[in-house]
Amino acid sequence: MVASRLELNLVRLLCRCEAMAAEKRDPEEWRLEKYVGALEDMLQALKAQASKPASEVISEYSRKVDFLKGMLQAEKLTSSSEKALANQLLAPGRVPTTARERVPATKTVHLQSRARYASEMRSELLGTDSAGEPALDVRKRAGVAGPRPGDEKQSAAELDFVLQRHQDLQEKLAEEMLGLARSLKTNTLAAQSIIKKDNQTLSHSLKMADQSLEKLKTESERLEQHTQKSVNWLLWAMLIIVCFIFISMILFIRIMPKLK
Repeated sequence: MVASRLELNLVRLLCRCEAMAAEKRDPEEWRLEKYVGALEDMLQALKAQASKPASEVISEYSRKVDFLKGMLQAEKLTSSSEKALANQLLAPGRVPTTARERVPATKTVHLQSRARYASEMRSELLGTDSAGEPALDVRKRAGVAGPRPGDEKQSAAELDFVLQRHQDLQEKLAEEMLGLARSLKTNTLAAQSIIKKDNQTLSHSLKMADQSLEKLKTESERLEQHTQKSVNWLLWAMLIIVCFIFISMILFIRIMPKLK
């Protein structure tokens, strides 16, 4: 099927968004978010078209647009652990957008963002600055002889807090996934039980209908036989009565002249 003008524009804008997502952007960059919003509008218009692409193609477009949207939402989070967790939940595209790509661009962007968030988490845990150097070395070069015992306790407390928060997030996510799995299992078992009961009721109804049909057929045959028997007896009775009247009339005619 030949791609429509709307689909071609969507593919071009999608390639542009994937390229911008792969680049290092300024925090105040706003164009990518606007482009992703335009992608959503174009995707909705493409779904509403009469000559729309195959469902697999539209599903792949939706997957990539949702990935870009989720990536932008993850970047707005404050903690690097939250960003990493949100990034893990994203699902990149499975098919390259253009023939020139060997690997889907969204998958590359996913790997890059995962590595970046992991680096940020490592920096927070180890207490390094933006250049990747330990904060202790920076303070030493700034003229500080060494860390104070209070600072060490504070750093240890902050490290424990970050680790505990990350662990709490993982446990919360695991509990939510476990709850969803249990709910899905319960709903599935309930649906199976309802379907089983409906099948049993339907089978019983069909069996009763078959039995009723057989009884109706048998009674109809008996009624037909009874009707035929009644008609036969009535016919013989009428014939006997007619014969008796005929014979009586003959006898009457023969007897009457002799009486005169």
